Amino acid sequence: MVAFIYLSVAFLAVSGGFFYTRFLVAHPLKMSRNLLFSCLALSVLVMLIINRVGGIHWLWGSLLAVLGFISGYLVSARIELGREDTRQIPPLTRQPTDAGLGHTAVIYFTHGEPETYDPIGWINQFNEFDRQKIPFVPFFARPFFLHALRKKYLKVGKSEHRMIHQRMIAALEKCFRDRGDTHTRFYLSFLDDNPRPDVALIQALNDGASRLIICEVFLTISNHTAEGNEMIQEILQDFPAIPTISTGPLFDSILLRDMFVQRANQHKNHYDKSKIGVLLVGHGQPDEWDVEWPTETEHEIGFRLDVLKTFEADGYRKENLSLAWMEFKQPKPAPKIEEFVRNGVEEILYFPAAISADSLHSQYDIPELIHAARVPEGLPLVNLQAWNDDPLVIQALLEKIDSAWMKLESEARAYAE
Repeated sequence: MVAFIYLSVAFLAVSGGFFYTRFLVAHPLKMSRNLLFSCLALSVLVMLIINRVGGIHWLWGSLLAVLGFISGYLVSARIELGREDTRQIPPLTRQPTDAGLGHTAVIYFTHGEPETYDPIGWINQFNEFDRQKIPFVPFFARPFFLHALRKKYLKVGKSEHRMIHQRMIAALEKCFRDRGDTHTRFYLSFLDDNPRPDVALIQALNDGASRLIICEVFLTISNHTAEGNEMIQEILQDFPAIPTISTGPLFDSILLRDMFVQRANQHKNHYDKSKIGVLLVGHGQPDEWDVEWPTETEHEIGFRLDVLKTFEADGYRKENLSLAWMEFKQPKPAPKIEEFVRNGVEEILYFPAAISADSLHSQYDIPELIHAARVPEGLPLVNLQAWNDDPLVIQALLEKIDSAWMKLESEARAYAE
């Protein structure tokens, strides 16, 4: 009888831990079901220990329950975090000897974020950092990390990231069509959403593209750009004769830098520039990652400092212009906001400066950090959002594509000679 009770305790504790993990990471439509199963298992477990386990067995039964719960939690975490990326890669039907149909394909490549909660992007990120031995969220805490991610989605409703990038690539294509180019084709791709860069590339190759331009819609050179380019190069190694060039990210774009000042001037209302605080919030990465990808932080800092110089040249006061970080690095936004308040500003404008299109970072994370500041009631804190499909952003991307195009043309002429 005692052995049966111990087995029951172990089974219920493992089940409770198992379903609790699934509750933490499940899709919102499935989280209640898993929480119910976990609560049922733990409720029966508590009643069993209280009513059927006595004396010294109560101590051992309680210890077994704790160990069983932890075991169930970790087993379920291993299963959930070990999920494979199920995004399908279509067959590549084109032969390496096929010269194509003569047109150029622009692979528009950016970070990506699912419209609704899907943890696979972060699971991929966990796995990548584990392979690179880059410290991040400890394994046992990752279900809670994904739980926090789901809460953000439930708070904002959905991410606008995909929709805005669809508008951005449509605007780029329109620019080409307006100037008479009816042949260049555009393919949208995301690192953490569908379609992936390799999927977009395969589609372009199957469509007969004879030249390829990889348009990197990022601010910096980082592990994100490297990961996407690795996917692309894995396909292109079988097509060495196809001219391919990358635009590179936008940290050196003067047009993108000017966009921030223009947008601020459009939204500053009636306030004088000398009474406006401007905060550029970068993404940030752990110091340990800077060893592997120093360009991420270097580009973020350098670009934002150049933007602040542009603001100063436009008439904004230097002491009311500053930088902050969303995560991993200091300073955080709130202390800078409070510093602006002490300077007597009447309005504060802030930008998620390194984000290409609105996402959970710009819709939730950064505003939450901003509003943690102690400010006088009524002081406007204005979120000027990510880059999005601002005309100057589109022109900055177009400038990068045109520059890459000219390099391809120059290389082709040199080869012909």
